[in-house]
Amino acid sequence: MSASTASTTLRDVVGLDDRLPALAEATLVLIDFQNTYRTGVMALEGVDEALAAGARLLAAARALGRPVVHVVNDGGEGTPYDIRAEIGAISPEVAPVDGEPVIVKKLPDSFQGTDLEQVLRGLGSGPDLVLAGLMTHMCVASTAQGAFNRGYRPTVVAEATATRALAAPDGTVVPAAVLHTAALTTIGDLFAPIAPKVTDLTP
Repeated sequence: MSASTASTTLRDVVGLDDRLPALAEATLVLIDFQNTYRTGVMALEGVDEALAAGARLLAAARALGRPVVHVVNDGGEGTPYDIRAEIGAISPEVAPVDGEPVIVKKLPDSFQGTDLEQVLRGLGSGPDLVLAGLMTHMCVASTAQGAFNRGYRPTVVAEATATRALAAPDGTVVPAAVLHTAALTTIGDLFAPIAPKVTDLTP
């Protein structure tokens, strides 16, 4: 196979459906849209654009009367993930309203060590989950995998995610845009289809 030819995805190999869900039949899960990622050591490239897309997605889900679940990472006092401080608070553009549950996690997979699955059952959620949040390669990818492993049909909205540049094992820098694309490609190989934009989801 040529290096310029894409391999068949695992989703295709095992016969999974790549059609995007209707938002009107899905539950929205917003992952770690915290101030953590807007400033300081954890500031992400493209975070403002991701937050704006997340706000549009949230508004669309609310307009359809769909369940919405917010997830936050609690790294403890004095960390950039301190949910007791402004730095760890959910950004105001996507802040929860009364009746929208907030799940507190300590691991990248939003299901691991939390009651997210029980909350989803209590909301009457079906198998379709729409995921957005921060960071693409970490908690979004881990939660997509966690959802897939538990029998859900997750979909990730690409424009409502973002990440940061990291050092590769050989010491070179992997730009944020490259890591973002690689993470979405990894997710899309098996765990979840990717909706490039909010508008790619039918109402």
